Amino acid sequence: MKDYFSLAFNNLKRRKLRSWLTMIGIFIGIAAVVALISLGQGLQGYLTETFEMMGANKLIVTPGRGMGMGMMGGADKLTPKDLDAIKKTKGVDIVTEMIYGSSLIKSKDESKPTFVIGLPTDETANIFKEMQGFEPEQGRDLKEGDKDKVVIGFLIAKDKGFFDDGVNLRDKLIIQGKEFRVVGVMEQIGNPADDSQVYIPLETAKEIFDKEDEIDMIYVQIKTGFDSNEVAENIEKKLRRTRDEKKGEETFSVQTFEQLLETFSNIFAVVQGVLVGIAAISLLVGGIGIMNTMYTSVLERTKEIGTMKAIGAKNSDILKIFLFESGLLGLVGGAIGILIGIGLAKGTEYIATTALGTPFLQAALPLYLIVGALAFSFLIGTASGILPAMQAAKLKPADALRYE
Repeated sequence: MKDYFSLAFNNLKRRKLRSWLTMIGIFIGIAAVVALISLGQGLQGYLTETFEMMGANKLIVTPGRGMGMGMMGGADKLTPKDLDAIKKTKGVDIVTEMIYGSSLIKSKDESKPTFVIGLPTDETANIFKEMQGFEPEQGRDLKEGDKDKVVIGFLIAKDKGFFDDGVNLRDKLIIQGKEFRVVGVMEQIGNPADDSQVYIPLETAKEIFDKEDEIDMIYVQIKTGFDSNEVAENIEKKLRRTRDEKKGEETFSVQTFEQLLETFSNIFAVVQGVLVGIAAISLLVGGIGIMNTMYTSVLERTKEIGTMKAIGAKNSDILKIFLFESGLLGLVGGAIGILIGIGLAKGTEYIATTALGTPFLQAALPLYLIVGALAFSFLIGTASGILPAMQAAKLKPADALRYE
């Protein structure tokens, strides 16, 4: 085995330029695959950690069949009647509501659009705070009695972040024609969309957005000892009765965080699969390059093969030599690709963290990814060399020695 490896290595070393050119397709493909999977695993880990932090004892009820801002069914609405029904559902501990709207906000002479979130100012607001997992970096939260106060996202406060001059505590903002005074600045979340939002008291939001009898999202905290899926089912049954709707025809959605995580994971797995599939095209090109190189090598070394057979080399020996060469091309190309892929993933993480201020893109480098990438690149190389190796093994000594 050691002799086969030594022969293969020396043959590749004699053809340095050709070997490097052959490996380009392999290490580009492996680099892309490693970088994409690494960032994908990091993002999935971050999402899992975030959902766990939000708590398994929370539910979200939204209108329509979607989830998230801008994804609700346009004509479907939640009402205070739905809120009261949920409060009376078995297993429900605390319930709170939230409304939001897109609006221009004005600071000095600048006006820009963003989301304005209306939050409760009583103790039920703790549900939202626990789920979002952030606190004011400066100033304070909204509190009972606030009507014309606003808490702003990190980017709105930052110079050149949202407004050119930024916004400070006690500054004034104009929202929907109404003047608000800034009492708090949220700590950085990392998502530019979240960091550009503003938060105002719920009752004020209902007034300026004309949503007195409408709720955009309902947050539910489950009592200790109750299963989240069971409580979600109880809420669905209660709301179907309240809204006079049949099962399967609901105009609302009840989501547990396990379901949300599963949904995000499934969507991301499909997207990641497509991207990795595209990157794998480079591996196919690399495999064809190895096959072409090995065929050329067989032609160049026909006399050498004849000589080896004349002094006693078997067909299996010739086959192994060429398979080792092609496998080594794949292995070395894979190793270089892994290093490049790690660099790309870490570089993306660094840019995302420092320049964009987001923790979403993190590079995860589990051992199975490194070992798997090396094994896969070796298999690609070996598989690409099978046909050329078989051709070399079948050469007859007399014909090989006469070859010009």
